[in-house]
Amino acid sequence: MPPAGEPLDDRVRTALTSVIDPELRRPITELDMVGGVSVVGGVATVGIKLTIVGCPAADSIERDVRLAAASVEGISDVVVDVTVMTKAERDALTLRLRGSRTAQFGHDSLTRIYAITSGKGGVGKSTLTANLGVALAARGLRVGIVDADVFGFSIPGLLGIAGAKPTQVGDMILPPVAHSVKVISIGMFVEGSTAVSWRGPMLHRTLQQFLTDVFFGDLDVLLLDLPPGTGDIAISLGQLLPQAEVIVVTTPQAAAAEVAERSGIVARQTGQRVIGVIENMTGLVQGDGSILNLFGSGGGADAAARLEVPVLASIPLSMALREGGDAGLPVVLSRPEDPAADAIIALAAQLAVRERGLSGKKLGLSPS
Repeated sequence: MPPAGEPLDDRVRTALTSVIDPELRRPITELDMVGGVSVVGGVATVGIKLTIVGCPAADSIERDVRLAAASVEGISDVVVDVTVMTKAERDALTLRLRGSRTAQFGHDSLTRIYAITSGKGGVGKSTLTANLGVALAARGLRVGIVDADVFGFSIPGLLGIAGAKPTQVGDMILPPVAHSVKVISIGMFVEGSTAVSWRGPMLHRTLQQFLTDVFFGDLDVLLLDLPPGTGDIAISLGQLLPQAEVIVVTTPQAAAAEVAERSGIVARQTGQRVIGVIENMTGLVQGDGSILNLFGSGGGADAAARLEVPVLASIPLSMALREGGDAGLPVVLSRPEDPAADAIIALAAQLAVRERGLSGKKLGLSPS
């Protein structure tokens, strides 16, 4: 309850703390997006400063401002005056959000970073990454996904945001959000089915920009969907995020497992830690309960044994998993009872509680 006798304009301003910017995920009052607030004869006039012209969140912010102000006892009508921040105000906002850091995920970051890799394409790595990210977010974690597969980007489509574009505020890029997961992909910067054909230096700069210029905010988990193989992106990741932990994805087929093992070896050569193997497409459950091993069996266990890490999960073949990817609706949300969804949800539960090592990290403490 507001204090007795508190002026109506102050009560309106207090109510506006409940309005969250859908892109920055912070109250608009903290972002200096609220200008003047005045109340005359029960009519509240609220000034709102959007970050940019044509802000995609403009309608939802204005709606929420009206609802919040109208909820204050004594307010009979609300007028919202929408303007746009000046360049100086945008620069100040960018500095406040990002501070003086050149990277969000440096050695001091407490974000758990998982690089999802494979030796070859077609093992379902991107589908697993998308569903794992959504399953982690459903547990209440703040999750981001970097689609680092520049040539074969597919994460936006798998999450139902194909065609979505990031919002640029000054030199800061705000990633689209899908199913509570913040997502960035080169697919958001090219038109339609445009093919990307770049060499190593350009790939490195793109990944670096995703990790520095894209503002993810405070994340609990960052997932990186890597391209298949052991090329430029894998090497760049080792240079940019040496603290990332690597999860190797393979199918049960022996040939696939042998190739997948190589991606784990390269990760170790760049100083990263391989924490486990996921065996995808382990078998197709039949109507009578039996399992048809279309891609053989044992590949995941073999790769894990050679890498001396555990098998983190075995994901069965699933029509629902494939259909969810085609529709842009992750199976962990649409069909959580599906065997594949159940296995991914269990994997998310396992990763969500893994301890983060604090060795070498600054805790922000000083002697009193």
